[in-house]
Amino acid sequence: MGLRDDVERYREVGEERRQDLAEFIQYGDLGRSLPHEVKIPIKIVDLPGFEYDRRDRGGVGQGQGGTPDVGAPVGQPQPGDGEDGKPGGEGGDHEYYEMDPEEFAQELDETLGLDLEPKGKEIVEEIEGDYTDITRTGPSSTLDFERMFKEGLKRKLAFDFDHDYVTEALKVEGWGPKEVFEWARAQHMPVSRAWLDDRYADIPDEDRATWPSIEKMEENVDQTTSIERIRRDGIRHLPFRREDERYRYPEIVETREKNVVVVNIRDVSGSMRETKRELVERVFTPLDWYLQGKYDNAEFVYIAHDAEAWQVERPEFFGIRSGGGTKISSAYQLAKVILDEEYPWAEWNRYVFAAGDSENSSNDTEERVIPLMEEIDANLHAYVETQPSGNAINATHAEEVERHFKESDNVAVAYVTSPEDVLDAIYTILSTEET
Repeated sequence: MGLRDDVERYREVGEERRQDLAEFIQYGDLGRSLPHEVKIPIKIVDLPGFEYDRRDRGGVGQGQGGTPDVGAPVGQPQPGDGEDGKPGGEGGDHEYYEMDPEEFAQELDETLGLDLEPKGKEIVEEIEGDYTDITRTGPSSTLDFERMFKEGLKRKLAFDFDHDYVTEALKVEGWGPKEVFEWARAQHMPVSRAWLDDRYADIPDEDRATWPSIEKMEENVDQTTSIERIRRDGIRHLPFRREDERYRYPEIVETREKNVVVVNIRDVSGSMRETKRELVERVFTPLDWYLQGKYDNAEFVYIAHDAEAWQVERPEFFGIRSGGGTKISSAYQLAKVILDEEYPWAEWNRYVFAAGDSENSSNDTEERVIPLMEEIDANLHAYVETQPSGNAINATHAEEVERHFKESDNVAVAYVTSPEDVLDAIYTILSTEET
């Protein structure tokens, strides 16, 4: 194995040492990444290289002199990089493996065993595809000659018969066009009476008694099939008709852009302390990356709320905190206005993700939030409850939503009490959409 192979192997090891995607989502520093660039830590692996000793250090294998005898101690143990001989406290150095949202979506699909198929909404282009469709009119350059030839050939075969063979039947003693016509029809030969009359008139009188009986004629004259005659003589003409003409035109292919808008809603009331906010970020951020990687065009709306709701930018969405109460319906009311005005359902895939500690003002969930969720058309509604210490007494919003929409196929409810629950929550949400 050469040095080049060693280098490639070390690079492979570096890839293998990339921090596990699930671990990164649960515990990693998501803040180092950008909306369009996911940075996952990898452990540094030094690549091998050559080092040369200076020549003045003696001959090969001689060391530096003063070599101890076998079994003699070679010195006292030296302290590590920590203080007072304690183990070092600093973690290893890291570099970052950068992936775009599309690669992140593929990795997450593999990690969770999913494969969400994005839906095309808005028609952005109509193009001409293959010439697979036909019509009765069109420019002569698009005439489907092959089809017309086949129609003419089928007609020729349907009305074709062995003229010479039928002519010999007209030479049977005592037979005329009437008798031959009946005989030919019994043999399924598409011969006309007019043709027999014309051909009989051309036969000399002395030849009209060539055969004493039809059986004798059939015994001595071979009948050829249409295919044999075509192979022997070729095709001089085909009986085309006007209705045989068909003109090819291209199939119209619609290109639909896969547009998605993701509405992220977060409770910022006084009860949403730092640990709860971090859990929201660990669920919502990977979902944003995932959907951005799946769709051609992704836009995001961030709504914060306490007793009232307002739209914010992403950088402040996960950090903002208010001292007010909680009224979740205010966020859904704002989301509905934004979606109806800027992201019509006919043109956009829509996801509405909300998160909080399930605390809500009295009757707001049943009387206002649930009706609003039913009014807002969306691929998926999801609510993520973050309660690190378990459910509070009045934290019932998630349970009410789950109970009401238990038969629905576009509403998901997930519960997160610690980073270990984050992947399960993401799976719950995305698997509902996949189904």
